[in-house]
Amino acid sequence: MISNKYISSFGVSLKSTLDSILKGLLGASLCLVSGALSPVYAAQVSIHKNETTGLLTWTAEDKGFQIELIQLLPDFIRAIYKKHNFPDAEVERAAGYCVFGTILKNTSSQHMSYRVKDWRYRAKADDGTYGKALPVKTKTQWLEEWRKAGITFSWTLLPDVGEFAVGDWQQGFTTVKLPREAEFDLIYRWQLDGIEHEGILEGLKCAPEELDFPE
Repeated sequence: MISNKYISSFGVSLKSTLDSILKGLLGASLCLVSGALSPVYAAQVSIHKNETTGLLTWTAEDKGFQIELIQLLPDFIRAIYKKHNFPDAEVERAAGYCVFGTILKNTSSQHMSYRVKDWRYRAKADDGTYGKALPVKTKTQWLEEWRKAGITFSWTLLPDVGEFAVGDWQQGFTTVKLPREAEFDLIYRWQLDGIEHEGILEGLKCAPEELDFPE
């Protein structure tokens, strides 16, 4: 059984709200350029390292769109779903994914929208090349699988779609099927007043199996 004390050791607690979960890990910065479907815009990307846990957070400031991705440990995912009485097999299946706490925000003066089914990820191989771009698993896909296992719980996951007025934001878990500490790029898309844009977050890394605290 995973204790609240263990979860609290990396800055979160089972009793925390999802908001505090997703906003709790911070830290340093650098920049990269992303491609777009409309004219190409530079995405300002900050990479933050939590001084206590070593876990990373990526924040991309793109054209009217902000996306923040926070590494989450497998034991944290286990604790969340054990708390909600998921069957052990489903707990382990969810924890087997590469999971990020995700926060999206409309930073434009326009209507903004997104669809997770339009997002892709491409894994980095040992030789430095990248594989085929694969679809990010959606909340709807997870819920369909959970219903078959008798689970009605539907929180925590990033909604499949979002319609944002100026200043609106959304949060939830993003999941990709990759092993621990795998590196990959995320290709994300959003719309501003119906015009589609595309960004690429390069060099994302899945969380480790556990924290490496010094002896």
